[in-house]
Amino acid sequence: MKIKVLILAIDRDDDFGYKAGVEAPIIGRDACIDAAMKLSLADPEDSDANVLYAAVKLYDELREKGEFDDVEVALITGHHDVGVKSDLELNKQLEEVLKSFPADGVIPVTDGAEDEQIFPIITSKLPIVSTRRVVVKQSESIETTYYIIYRYFKEILSDPEVAKVVLGLPGLILLLYGIARLISLKYPESINIVSSTVAGTILFLVGGYFFNKGFNIIRHIQDGFLRLKESISKGLVNFMATVTGLFVITAGAIYVYFNFAYLIRGSTLPGIPTDPLLAFIAYIYFFNTMLNIGLAIIVLGKIMQAYMKRDYHIWYYITALILIPGMWVTIDLTTSYVINLTSPVLIEFYGKVLMAVADIVVAALAGMYLKEKVRGWRKVEVGKSTSGT
Repeated sequence: MKIKVLILAIDRDDDFGYKAGVEAPIIGRDACIDAAMKLSLADPEDSDANVLYAAVKLYDELREKGEFDDVEVALITGHHDVGVKSDLELNKQLEEVLKSFPADGVIPVTDGAEDEQIFPIITSKLPIVSTRRVVVKQSESIETTYYIIYRYFKEILSDPEVAKVVLGLPGLILLLYGIARLISLKYPESINIVSSTVAGTILFLVGGYFFNKGFNIIRHIQDGFLRLKESISKGLVNFMATVTGLFVITAGAIYVYFNFAYLIRGSTLPGIPTDPLLAFIAYIYFFNTMLNIGLAIIVLGKIMQAYMKRDYHIWYYITALILIPGMWVTIDLTTSYVINLTSPVLIEFYGKVLMAVADIVVAALAGMYLKEKVRGWRKVEVGKSTSGT
């Protein structure tokens, strides 16, 4: 075959450099034999030296058979910290080898599954003609099994979530049972109680952990608190005004409830109404002022928040604030009329009616004016905002 073939010995964890001080890449038969001898003297039990010897042997066989146009042997090494760092170094050294010997194909020579992890790097540069695995001192299955177990435990130790399950829960169980045994040595009579307590605690913790993993309870709670925190931080003024307004309304409702009889005596009513409906209307009459003050505080907070955000909807918040006095007058007028505190024949009655109508007209005119003035402001919805005109 008229192609150039590179026989490539691979040492991913750089035993040649770490143990024998060999600087890779190594190119050529004599240089490779010299590097293999250095590693054999440094660590006679290391299989990487045998990999390089096997690569040289394959090189001799292929040159003798003359099956290829040209053959070369080389060694590339990675880094003692196996992973991305070692693979980058292997890639760099392979490029250096190919500059010196521009091969058309490669025959990798390895001693197990770990070195074969870089095959994708090799195939990205040139095709693999064949592969050779050297088995030294242990069977191939033991080498592969060792590598799988090594990778598995490395993943456990590096991934906190996996470590919690594989190491954390068994460790907790052993710890609790160890504490229970120590307590039972000091208080032998309590061994049954301690054992039941420890077993119950373990079942509770393990069951709670798997229940949370299944339904993601903690994540839902955290998301709820996060949304609450975000909504409060984005609308702090509105939130504080709403809390204050609700507090004023609640305090007013409680005050009127416990001082109802005293308020009745201070009015022109002959006494507490015996009819439940009339008593409720009288309650609304006395509660009217605090109710409207609380509502005004809430709406005022919305206006301030909308102004800071340049919210387009500020116009109807202001309209609502202007309408509150009219609502107060309307409630006061209707409730006082029902419980006979005012009469349509009095000028005061018509004065309040005129005041309520005037308030509605002013609110409507102000609303139309403000709607045009803030037309270019942002249209902010609850929980999200979108740009609009």
